[in-house]
Amino acid sequence: MHMGIDDFIHHAREVVRSTVPPRVQITNIEFEGPMVVIYTKSLEEFANNNDIVRQLAQALRRRVAVRPDPSILADTDRAETEIKHIIPPEAEVSDIWFDGDTGEVTIEALSPGLAIGKHGALLNDIKKRIGWAPKVVRTPPIPSKTVGEIRGYLRMVSEDRKEWLKKIARRINRETSKGENWVRISALGGYREVGRSAHLLTTKDSKVLVDCGVKFSQSEEDSPFLNAPEFLPIESIDAVIITHAHLDHCGLVPLLFKYGYDGAVYCTPPTRDMMSLLQIDYMKVAHGEGRRSPFDSAFVREMVKHTITLNYGDTTDISPDVRLTLQNAGHILGSSIAHFHIGDGIHNIAISGDMKYEKTWLFNPAMDKFPRLETLVIESTYGGFHDHQPSRKDAAESLKSIVARTLERGGKVLVPVFAVGRSQEVMIVLEQYMRQHELKEVPVHLDGMIWEATAIHTAYPEYLNSNLRNQIFQKGENPFLSPIFKRVDSADMRERICNDPEPCIVLATSGMLNGGPVMEYFKSWCTEPQNSLVFVGYQAEGTLGRRIQRGWQEIQFTERGGKSMTLPIKIAIDTVDGFSGHSDRNQLMAYLQNIQPRPERVLVMHGEEAKCLDLAVSLHKRFGLETRAPPNLEVVRLR
Repeated sequence: MHMGIDDFIHHAREVVRSTVPPRVQITNIEFEGPMVVIYTKSLEEFANNNDIVRQLAQALRRRVAVRPDPSILADTDRAETEIKHIIPPEAEVSDIWFDGDTGEVTIEALSPGLAIGKHGALLNDIKKRIGWAPKVVRTPPIPSKTVGEIRGYLRMVSEDRKEWLKKIARRINRETSKGENWVRISALGGYREVGRSAHLLTTKDSKVLVDCGVKFSQSEEDSPFLNAPEFLPIESIDAVIITHAHLDHCGLVPLLFKYGYDGAVYCTPPTRDMMSLLQIDYMKVAHGEGRRSPFDSAFVREMVKHTITLNYGDTTDISPDVRLTLQNAGHILGSSIAHFHIGDGIHNIAISGDMKYEKTWLFNPAMDKFPRLETLVIESTYGGFHDHQPSRKDAAESLKSIVARTLERGGKVLVPVFAVGRSQEVMIVLEQYMRQHELKEVPVHLDGMIWEATAIHTAYPEYLNSNLRNQIFQKGENPFLSPIFKRVDSADMRERICNDPEPCIVLATSGMLNGGPVMEYFKSWCTEPQNSLVFVGYQAEGTLGRRIQRGWQEIQFTERGGKSMTLPIKIAIDTVDGFSGHSDRNQLMAYLQNIQPRPERVLVMHGEEAKCLDLAVSLHKRFGLETRAPPNLEVVRLR
C-alpha cells in the first residue's frame, strides 16, 4: 500500500531529524506538487553540504527542495533595490525576477562574472541581505516578450499556485488500492494519422494524458477523442504530459481547463513558454479567418498556472503509482520523450512524441538510453519504406541552389515554416551562406511567430547543442542577430513586401499553408513563374500545402466580405527534404538498433496509415519484437 500524505510527512520529519545536523534550523516540511520542500533559516548549511539533500532524496525516494523560510525573505521591491545596490553597474543587469515557488531570484546580466563577484562574494552578500537564493544567468541576446509575461504572471499568482501545489501533493500521495496491477494505453488521437496526438495511460490507480493536440485538415475531425468513456470524467485525470510545443501535440490543452481540469501539466520550461505562444497565435489566426477558437486566453493563463516544469533527466512522481522522466527528443526546443516508471517497476513505457535521431544545427540527437523499458510508443511520420531523407548538409546545398536560381531570375522565395524548429534551422543556413558570400545578400523577412520563437530559443541556451550555444553568446557570431533578418511587425509592412519588385526571401507561418501570414505572400506571388515556393517541413494530408505538392494548378480563396477568387498556381514548387525535425526510416531503424534496453513491445503511431503499418511490420521482422499499429480508439493492454 502507498503511504498516505500525512503518514508520509510524519515519516519525512523523522528522516530529516536523523539526517540533518541539530544546529540546522528547519521551520517546516511541506509537500508541494511532486516535491518534498524543506523550509529553513539555515540555508548556508545546506549550500555548504550538498550531500544532505542527496541523502534525504534517497531516503524519501522523492525530489527534495530546500528553500528559505518565508520569514527571512525581503519583500521583492526592497530585494530588487538591494541587488542593484550590491551589483556593480558594469555587470549590466538587464532583468531581475523572483520565483515564489522556489525562493530563488534570477539575475540576468550581460557580464555574469561581474555580477557573481570573486569566489561568489557578491552572491553571498545578496543572500545575507535579502534571504532569497540568487542565481545569475547571461542576458539572452534577443529579449522574449512571452518569457517576460509568463514570469510576471507566475509572480502574480504565486500564492494561489502554492495552495494548488499542496492540493496536487495530496492527489499524488493518496493511498493506492489493493488488487492486481495492470497497465493500458488508449489511442485517443494521432494513431494511423498525423495530428491531434493524444495517448491515455491508465493503471489501476491512475490516469495520465500524454499530449492533447489539434488536427489541421479540412475535415471536422480536428480534436482527440476526449469523449471516450475511459477519459471521462475529466476530474479523474491525474496529470497531463506535453512532449513538445507543436499544436498537433498541445493545441487543445487550454480546452481541458475550460472543461474543468484542475490538475498539473508537466513539460520542459521552453515547452511551457513556446506552447503558450503558439496557442495564443492559434486563437488569433482562427479569429482572423472568421472561425471560433475553442478557448480564449484566460484558459491559456490557467494552463501556465497549472504547469510544473521539469528539466531533462529529472524524475518525479505524478500520481500514486507513476513516475515521469523527460529526456531529449531532438525534435524542437524542449521536445521530450516521456518515460514512465509504473508501480514498483511493474512496467516501463516511453512515448516518443516527435523525435529526431541525428545531431542537427540546433539540437543533440534523441536520447536512446533508459534505466528500464518494456514498451516504446514511436512516431512514423517518415517511417515508410521509401522515406529516406538527405543529410542536413545535402538539404542545405539543395536550398542554396533553389534560392540562388530564384534570385538570379529576379524572383522571390517563399518558405512556409513552423515558427518553432524549421524556421531557426533555415535561418542558420541562409545566414551562413550569405555571410560566406555563397548566396547573394538579400533581406530575409520573418513573419508570424518566428522572431518571438527565436527569442525563446536564446532564453534557453542549455537546450541547444553546444556549437550553437557557444555561437549565440559570441556577440559577433550569433546567427540570429544577423542584419539580413527583418522582422515583419505590421500588415502594412507585409503589404509593402508583397508589392516590392526587388528579390527577397520570406519565412512565414503557417508551415502547411493552412492559414496565417504566409497566405498573403502566396496570394501575391503564386501567379508569377519567376518566384519559388519551397517546402521544408511535413505537409499533412488534407492541408493546402499537401495539395500544392501534389500538383494543384489553381487555388480558390475567399476574400474578406465572402467574395470568391480563383488564382492559377504558376510559382515554381520545390520540396527540400532533410530539414525535417522527424527521423526518417533509417534513423527510426537505427534508434531501435541502438536503444538500451531494447523494449519487448513497440506501438507505432503519428504517421499515415500505410507508414504506421509498414514500420510496425519492418520492426517486427528486423528485431523480432512484438509490434502493433493500433487505430484511434483502440486500447492496448501492456501488462
